[in-house]
Amino acid sequence: MIPFRQIEDDAAAQSLAVFGAFHGGPGAGLPGSGTLVLLGPREPGFWPAVIASPEWQDGAADPLDRWSARVIGTLAEGFGGRALFPFGGPPYHPFYRWAVTSGRAWVSPVTLLVHETAGLMVSYRGAILLPGRLELPPVPARSPCAECAGQPCLAACPAGALGASGYDLPACHGFLDTAAGSDCLSSGCRVRRACPISQGYGRLAAQSAYHMGLFHR
Repeated sequence: MIPFRQIEDDAAAQSLAVFGAFHGGPGAGLPGSGTLVLLGPREPGFWPAVIASPEWQDGAADPLDRWSARVIGTLAEGFGGRALFPFGGPPYHPFYRWAVTSGRAWVSPVTLLVHETAGLMVSYRGAILLPGRLELPPVPARSPCAECAGQPCLAACPAGALGASGYDLPACHGFLDTAAGSDCLSSGCRVRRACPISQGYGRLAAQSAYHMGLFHR
């Protein structure tokens, strides 16, 4: 059986990080049994790797999704597993649920997912479903939000669109249409940036700007 460390190392060589893993079984929400390994951007270095790729350079649509499909698909094939992605639906795989099930991501005070190393900047580029039950490392006992002084994410949204009561999508888009919203468009959501873990993650503003541009087009 593949050592978990090998999966981490091979993913790291492709600028990806293992963002969690769990075993299948009753109630796990997996398309089969085995072990599901969740993959996200490894920082620093993820965005430079993507924009240097043939998918980014060829000018065709959806370069990041195509990069993810190629890279994670190749990793999955090498491990004898199956690649799964958060795009390409409907139907869509329940990555939010899988993230929480992994024990390395939680529902934050603003309802977005928060990850132990990526904070509120967490994103998932795909997952690999492996047929065996790998030996997995221990997971944190609780969310880092429980010990976050002041929980700055709660008051960070300049539009009041994202907070403890949830997400007001029209208010968010309305704010992004104003001059004051240019900071969020160019550098990323202020709520996500307010998370202390996010600030140490190393995600480049250019990547956030790319995603915000897709979100608000």
